[in-house]
Amino acid sequence: MTDRASGYAAGIFEIARAEDELDRVQTELLQIAAAFRSSGELRDALSNPQLPPDRKRSIVDGLLEGRASDLTVAFVNFVVGAGRASSLPDIVDELAETSAAAVDREVAEIRTAVELDAATVERLVAALARRTGKRLEPKVIVDPSVIGGIVARVGDTVIDGSVQKRLSGLREALKAR
Repeated sequence: MTDRASGYAAGIFEIARAEDELDRVQTELLQIAAAFRSSGELRDALSNPQLPPDRKRSIVDGLLEGRASDLTVAFVNFVVGAGRASSLPDIVDELAETSAAAVDREVAEIRTAVELDAATVERLVAALARRTGKRLEPKVIVDPSVIGGIVARVGDTVIDGSVQKRLSGLREALKAR
């Protein structure tokens, strides 16, 4: 993480916490960062220095208005307007780390191909907490490249239960014959 990403994350953390919106803003920003990571078109548009700032603002407003809090929309517009759109995923990752540390927890990054309901996320976090012995804060990322299953990371520990990993293992077993 850059110092700049840490600074932006610390700023939105303090504002969202002061307005008692931290959970909502963090969830919304995680979803926005996932969309940013998965959509080259969105990433290119918001990162393009040739595109006027008011056009970028209208893109953000069109995508988020009515779907995200005013604070989230204002923050994303601020970052994009400052020419830091490409840093948005790093800022959101840093925000997740900052939020988790504030409540003496560690981030459990959970990657899946599809959106998970709250009950499933809760069960996964509980299982990961038992396995790692840590108090965890979930960061769910929808990542179509996972294909199926789940890839979870807590600190340096990675648990890969993805279909892709299973197919790779099967491929290796067949090669060994």
